[in-house]
Amino acid sequence: MSPIQILIKELADKYGRQRESLLPVMQGVIERENYLSEYSMVEIAREMDLPAAEVYGTATFYSFMEVKPMGRFVLRICKTITCSMKGKNQVLFAIQDMLKIKVGETSADGRFTLLQTNCLGLCHKAPAMLINHTPFTNLTPEKVRDILSEYMKK
Repeated sequence: MSPIQILIKELADKYGRQRESLLPVMQGVIERENYLSEYSMVEIAREMDLPAAEVYGTATFYSFMEVKPMGRFVLRICKTITCSMKGKNQVLFAIQDMLKIKVGETSADGRFTLLQTNCLGLCHKAPAMLINHTPFTNLTPEKVRDILSEYMKK
């Protein structure tokens, strides 16, 4: 068995093989692999006795389930009107300038991926972003440069 097959079997043993266990199994793979590869989706379908199309459809439905390789640090910038009105574009330009990537790209060293996402639920502290699971709010270009400088040291 491959390492991913072992992981999926362990996750299915833990959460069950019913359809309602699909999300926790997928999330477990994402935590380890940082995304869902085609191979992992097929293996999840096999282990849980589900159609591969159902696994793929579920993965692509949710915005936080990535189906392509991501950087070690995934930056998700909120793209709601509230964040836009409070300076999201200036923050985004600062990130793109500092990391030398555009939205949807991963840095050449594989450390950073930049994405935009719908509401993060932090509109009262806009503009906001997540780096992996850590929220950052009330962003300014200067503040985001300081944050990224710290992540570049990791």
